Amino acid sequence: MTNIAILTGRIARDPESRETKGGTNVTGITVVTDRPARDKDGKTYKDENGYTAKESEFHRVTCFNGLAKTVGQYCTKGQLVSFQGRIHYTQWEDKDGVTRYGTEILADKVDFLSRGNGSSDENDNKDAPEID
Repeated sequence: MTNIAILTGRIARDPESRETKGGTNVTGITVVTDRPARDKDGKTYKDENGYTAKESEFHRVTCFNGLAKTVGQYCTKGQLVSFQGRIHYTQWEDKDGVTRYGTEILADKVDFLSRGNGSSDENDNKDAPEID
């Protein structure tokens, strides 16, 4: 049995990095993917500009340790990336005692498909890993 997820899309907002009490680096990001929108008959259609209409989906991606450091340092909003990992489901009780559920991708690998949107300051991604 296999649990593999591959996402290719743009980063919706800058990564959020933290370190656990145990010293593990964790970085969370949101990746946006698009697919053609379909009408009630299941057919794609054009938007007001003549392009195929798209529907966007937002995916939570979590990275750990060295990958978390790399993603936290070199990824920025709008950057095109591809993540490979596994789907992880969580369940918890909120402060009101209501059971909540969540889904995320636990990343094992990232490919930088574009450079970040860095400005001319020290965060311009000049030291980012090479793009294949």
